[in-house]
Amino acid sequence: MMQNSLLDNRALIAAFLAWAIAQVSKTVYEIFRERRLVLSRLVSSGGMPSSHSALVTGLATATGRTLGVGSTEFAISVVLASIVMYDAAGVRRAVSIQARILNQMIDEAFQGHPIAEKRLRELIGHTPIQVFVGGVLGVCVGFLITAVS
Repeated sequence: MMQNSLLDNRALIAAFLAWAIAQVSKTVYEIFRERRLVLSRLVSSGGMPSSHSALVTGLATATGRTLGVGSTEFAISVVLASIVMYDAAGVRRAVSIQARILNQMIDEAFQGHPIAEKRLRELIGHTPIQVFVGGVLGVCVGFLITAVS
């Protein structure tokens, strides 16, 4: 299938649309959870749903639907999605937990004597359900974008 412009690339459109929907969803979710608008959620990592998972599953789904599940491009996108999703729920989640513990230790150790250092970011990784929901979102967007003629 010949694509004449970047805007004709349905796999790319599906990937970034899924990412954008996930980021906006995080922001809306935070409004209900925290009772305030946190605009930084539009560009931050971590939280519900996983925008990284949405991005890579949107890419893989649209690639499979446009080029076929037997294509090399689909295989590459599935391997990429697997690595990203594993990392989000594994390594990055562990970093989040460690950051939370270190921040708590620093707070307790320097209680009443604040230090000038910045706190570590605690919302970096994802729970498995956040990764799953992001993945489902990406698959749905991938199907919708490739269903439109």
